[in-house]
Amino acid sequence: MPGIHDRAMLRLRQTRRLLMLHAALLLAACATPDSPPQEGTKAPPEPARPAIFSKPAVNPAEQQALQAMVDMQDRLYRVAAPLLVANAELCKGNARNLLGFTAKNRYSYAKELAGVSQKSLGLDERLQIMGVLAGGGAARAGVRRGDIVLAVDGKRLPEGENAEQEAAGILAPMMSDRTSIGLTLLRDGASVAVNVPLTYACAFGVELGNTDNVVAYSDGHRVLVSRGMMGAVRSDDELAYVLAKEMAHNALAHANRLRVSATVGGIIDKLTRLRPDMSSMPGMAGLRPVPQDLDAMADKLSLYMLARAGYGIDQVVPFWQRMASQYPASALNNYTALHPSINYRVAAMEKTIKDIRAKQARKRPLLP
Repeated sequence: MPGIHDRAMLRLRQTRRLLMLHAALLLAACATPDSPPQEGTKAPPEPARPAIFSKPAVNPAEQQALQAMVDMQDRLYRVAAPLLVANAELCKGNARNLLGFTAKNRYSYAKELAGVSQKSLGLDERLQIMGVLAGGGAARAGVRRGDIVLAVDGKRLPEGENAEQEAAGILAPMMSDRTSIGLTLLRDGASVAVNVPLTYACAFGVELGNTDNVVAYSDGHRVLVSRGMMGAVRSDDELAYVLAKEMAHNALAHANRLRVSATVGGIIDKLTRLRPDMSSMPGMAGLRPVPQDLDAMADKLSLYMLARAGYGIDQVVPFWQRMASQYPASALNNYTALHPSINYRVAAMEKTIKDIRAKQARKRPLLP
């Protein structure tokens, strides 16, 4: 992902975590708000809009960088969606109620990208839907990319520089004991009221890392897949293999168990910047290889996650074997250096695949 200066990047990470897959925005809490607006009801009046921003000339390089970020992040969300929705039962304490969309405004990007985000993406002061979680409640309710979120249960959402955080504060208390949330959207110049059923799903943040190193990380709450890894996979199924493996590490609390949550969290923070300082991340960036038994546990759980989400599992073993061959453990800044026990892992994966196929044949629940 093209990244961002520290303050702006913090806002962007909060937007992703709070406005789609992570806790504060899409979680539940215990307040009892007003009744949600129903389809066809009169929406709150749209306030007078400020004068339209002057649209500065767009630097083609900035436009390309932003579009590349949006395209790769969209792909991550699209591939991750079935894994998140289908595996709440396996994510244990990491499952939450989700609305199921991402929303951003012009302040979600770095200052140097603000102009292009406004001109190319149509963003202004208001929160605009940038992605809808496939299979989630927002998708089922008809929420669309490009919709502007005006209000939640009749309460108008804030606008401007701190809109993401303030919106999270409004939404969080509404969602713990609710089954749906009412949204008022602006679509094609007209207000639209929808009732969005909440979706109980894995609440892992999904991040894009701005490095050509072929890596993926998980810190217990987030999953990061690098630009290099996205270039190395040959299909969406292979990308799903990587995402599922890191989600499994999170579900099994391996970062906490290995006492590396803070270290990995710092790596994720660095790699989501516009120009991460890779000199501060030599070799394995202070991490040790994952013990083979924990790695095999994550492989086993990831295979169940993939099967439950409808992804094929026949090519999982060849994929990881290819990764180990193309990016050997001697390359310390790539994936296999952190996951070197490929032969041990393959044996465990082959056994798990047989178990899954047997359960599928007998129509038994896909539980490890």
